[in-house]
Amino acid sequence: MLKEFREFALKGNMIDMAVGIVIGAAFGTVVKSIVDDLLMPVIASIFETPDFNNLFIRLKNTEASFAVTGLREFREAGGVAFAYGNFINAAFAFILVAFAVWIVVRSINKLKKAEETPAAPAGPTSEELLTQIRDLLKNRA
Repeated sequence: MLKEFREFALKGNMIDMAVGIVIGAAFGTVVKSIVDDLLMPVIASIFETPDFNNLFIRLKNTEASFAVTGLREFREAGGVAFAYGNFINAAFAFILVAFAVWIVVRSINKLKKAEETPAAPAGPTSEELLTQIRDLLKNRA
């Protein structure tokens, strides 16, 4: 049983999948940073909103949450919020990840297609051409 598990765990596909998961987690962190630290501040400055993470609609207030303006503080004070700003950030992150994956898959498909393209059929050899010429001359005579 241990031998069978070792064969399963050391298959090439399993190792490739593990590497893909680790790289995917790191890629997700990079994309989150790009969205939160680079894109959203630019977009927020265009819309004159300081931070999309703090865009929310108050659904339920408590006495402690009336004076609070930030989402985290509002929730800690017991308020219930519809946090659409976080959704906007998540949507941008998804679009970036989907675009990056599309580019990678497209590139891999182009490489596979280039590898699969069959070589042009070989033309007749010089001996075959000479044989055909000989036969044509023989038939004319």
